[in-house]
Amino acid sequence: MRPCHSDAMESATRTVNKWLITIAVMVPTFMEIVDTSVANVALPHMQGSLNAGTDEVTWVITSYLVSNAVVLPMTGWLSRFFGRKRFLISCIVLFTLSSFLCGAAPNLGSLIFFRVVQGAAGGALIPISQAILMESFPPGEQGMAMAIFGVGAMFGPVVGPTLGGWITDNMSWRWIFYINVPVGVIAVIMVNYFIFDPGYLKRIRAAVDYWGLTFLVLGIGSLQVVLDKGQQDDWFNSSFIIIFSLISALSLLLFFYVELKHEHPIVNLRLFKDISFSSGNLIMFIVGFCLYGSIVMIPLFLQTLMGYSATMAGMVLAPGGVATLVAMPVVGALIQKYDGRWVVLAGLILGALSMFMMQGFALDASYPVFVWPRIVLGVGLGMIFVPLITITLSTIPRMEMGNATGINNLLRNIGGSVGIATATTLLSRMSQFYQTNLASHVNPYSLQAQTHWDGLLQGAMAKGMDAVTAQKSALGILYGIVQKQAAMLAYNYIFWVIGIAFLAVIPFLLLLKKPKHHGPGSVEIH
Repeated sequence: MRPCHSDAMESATRTVNKWLITIAVMVPTFMEIVDTSVANVALPHMQGSLNAGTDEVTWVITSYLVSNAVVLPMTGWLSRFFGRKRFLISCIVLFTLSSFLCGAAPNLGSLIFFRVVQGAAGGALIPISQAILMESFPPGEQGMAMAIFGVGAMFGPVVGPTLGGWITDNMSWRWIFYINVPVGVIAVIMVNYFIFDPGYLKRIRAAVDYWGLTFLVLGIGSLQVVLDKGQQDDWFNSSFIIIFSLISALSLLLFFYVELKHEHPIVNLRLFKDISFSSGNLIMFIVGFCLYGSIVMIPLFLQTLMGYSATMAGMVLAPGGVATLVAMPVVGALIQKYDGRWVVLAGLILGALSMFMMQGFALDASYPVFVWPRIVLGVGLGMIFVPLITITLSTIPRMEMGNATGINNLLRNIGGSVGIATATTLLSRMSQFYQTNLASHVNPYSLQAQTHWDGLLQGAMAKGMDAVTAQKSALGILYGIVQKQAAMLAYNYIFWVIGIAFLAVIPFLLLLKKPKHHGPGSVEIH
């Protein structure tokens, strides 16, 4: 790249208002984050429209997550190979086009194929946007930049299911994809006018790391399939899961070996030599585990045990999302003056506290009992997300920022997949465990069980049932009560496990490098 061209680009970057840059990169970011969860609520409608089975239609979600996860860690390399602005615009165009084709898909096979393309194009949008924001704000304001980014990142999962449900109910599931088209057009125009490649980010002309690329696709792709399909296929009792697990393990081992040997690797694993970066990513992995694990369990608890509608379950989640949105800008301002590690510590403690509050959920609880722990969790996540990303990325050289943000987002997403897989597996196994324990107490020798049984029997006979039918009805009701109580105890146990996970990573905060503030415009890490 010629120097004069670099200087011109750097000059252009300096003259563009940082808030215009922020809006330009947040539009495609928000679109991609919403699309990660927007299709979940529409699966039953897709199943009927496309004449697909339940197991088949879930590949609409899995295919997107797999291709998304594969592209995330290689975003930095792709940005240098094609040029970041050119690559970002190409991704937005491809994401928008594939969204339209998803909406127009005539059958399940074509829908899954276009979701793969959509996921691959969307995978690069978040880390590129994050890297651009980190560069566009001076060091002392990077906390505020990450707060703005966090608003989009955390608000998307809250808005996605609600928006998807409304569009599906009032229009058609196809419109959850068509709606991306005008947003994508606006995003392309804004990026074209307001985003420029910095001079230090030169396009590389090195040989392509084909082996690294191959092992990355096989390793991350297979891992995502295992995590997404594991519980559904009964984990290692399924030959399908065993095969993909072996492919993933072998591919990732070979990937690590190849990348550490290659001069220009797809993913720069040498970044993990930085202890602060490694520790920050480990904490982010656990935060993803806790966030997604809890977000999946709360609406399941409300809808399966409490009889809440999807809308009411959304009304329980929404205040937590609002709490996160309110907390993030405040936290962004705080960490410009104070040590962000203390803010992360407070956030982790609040996250654990919220889980221990959820551990006390009962079947006779009212709406406020469910909302308050969610608000506490929302505030805690707002306090974790912003300073953790800022500190984790603060020691990374600018030219490696795309690489670092890709790795950071990948680990958060993989942590989320592990969290969901762990929570759903524990729900199934612990429900059986508690049901067996509770059932052993429902016997003729238990005075409480016998009294309850007599009441159910008399109530059934009072409705005009004969003795045999009344016994069957009472037995069915009693079994249903045992099942619900066992499920409630399983949910309580899962919330306790997630709370412990929040606390378990606190010692790793000691390995994060302390930011030293010199004033509102600068920050130094030592």
